[in-house]
Amino acid sequence: MITGLAHINLTVPEGTLDLANEFYGETLGLTPRPVPSLQKGQLAWFDIIPEGGHTNGEGGADHGASPYQQVHIAFGPAKEFLPENKSSRHPCFRLASPEALLQLRQRIWDHFVRGGAAAPREADEPGSENSGAKGVEYPQRFFARDYAGNRLEFSL
Repeated sequence: MITGLAHINLTVPEGTLDLANEFYGETLGLTPRPVPSLQKGQLAWFDIIPEGGHTNGEGGADHGASPYQQVHIAFGPAKEFLPENKSSRHPCFRLASPEALLQLRQRIWDHFVRGGAAAPREADEPGSENSGAKGVEYPQRFFARDYAGNRLEFSL
């Protein structure tokens, strides 16, 4: 029986793990964790730690299985990252409150406006409609595309 989600894997262009650390670690606020030593420089892993959750300190939990859901970043083929390749596939990250959702939307928008190599390619502007499908069935949410073009949804 499936009891949860261990991790999602997103791909980025080769040589851009520093950008992944900036966007996923700093902008999104995910907690970096160590990767297996044989894959250092090839992967970046992040724990999604709920409020009140803890790590063992020093940038993440130990190398064992994490009790948290994770985002794994790996290298993908260069053709995946061309601007015209706008896949609708995406993970959806749940936030704890409407306030947290608005704060993250603003942080992502600020990074988009500020620019830079790790800046998101697209971001829904705070106060505007989200770029996803509309309807009463959909929760409060917004979308962005990371620097590599991965579509990301953020929701309550």
